Amino acid sequence: MAGELPFEQPLVELKQKIAELKRFGEEKNIDFTEEIARLEERYAKLAEEIYTNISPSQKMHLARHHQRPTTLDFIQHIFTDFIELHGDRLFGDDMAIVGGLARLNGVPVTVIGHQRGKDTKENIARFFGSPHPEGFRKALRLMQQADKFKRPIITFIDTKGAYPGNTAEERGQSEAIARNLRDMALLGVPVICVVIGEGGSGGALALGVGNRVLMLENAIYAAISPNGAASILWKDASRADQAAEAMKITAADLKAMDVIEEIIPEPQGGAHKDVEAAAANVKDALWRHLAELMLLSTDELREDRYGKFRKIGKFATYERV
Repeated sequence: MAGELPFEQPLVELKQKIAELKRFGEEKNIDFTEEIARLEERYAKLAEEIYTNISPSQKMHLARHHQRPTTLDFIQHIFTDFIELHGDRLFGDDMAIVGGLARLNGVPVTVIGHQRGKDTKENIARFFGSPHPEGFRKALRLMQQADKFKRPIITFIDTKGAYPGNTAEERGQSEAIARNLRDMALLGVPVICVVIGEGGSGGALALGVGNRVLMLENAIYAAISPNGAASILWKDASRADQAAEAMKITAADLKAMDVIEEIIPEPQGGAHKDVEAAAANVKDALWRHLAELMLLSTDELREDRYGKFRKIGKFATYERV
């Protein structure tokens, strides 16, 4: 079992015991069927106990798991006829954002998402999934093209945040994010956003203004990463787990606050345990929501999107005495 997190260690140890017992039985020609069955039953119960009581900080680590499926993984399993398009037509091609044309159950759509790397070399090339301004401008260019040709838009959100370096600021990082927020609100086609890993800060919001926002079960979504929050509150980024517990960043928290519309279930242990099953769940949710949204007119889609974000949050007013 590769890539297990600390809270999964009891499962790792139990699985190792089962494997050792099987191997010993085969070597010594001893029947341990009953013992193995008891251990496997114990393993199943322990797994159920662990994975149904995952804390927010543990979800944060699952959302950041290096084996967690990326945007391109989901595109491969969900869509057909994908053609990737490159560049913002202004500066360059940011590899932290991928996007292009595809078909969902035969319906032409535009797909856009953050893209992390699978190893250190690719992560460096893709800036660990943290886009520069040209990445957001590439995404907006593809959205505007989709709007022109009446194609629904699907975005996959998976970033700790926009790239924080000088090069990004020099090229207008905040303006690029703000423009995306404004122009996505005005799109006349269905927009569905799916948080597949970590949705952090403005880098996530720049792809997050949709008619429907969905989240995978173990994804997280917040205005700032737990590490950033810990750095501000306690001047100590290592207290990210503590921040995660307090920030209401899980899918369940956000569903309760009407920030998202649906929680998409993951295979037991996380999406990386069974990418095909996770993708099938995402595809089913996408198709259900898209079928509803395609019945709306352009004006109704804009009004629906406006209403979705206006209802977030609760306000209390007081009369001055």
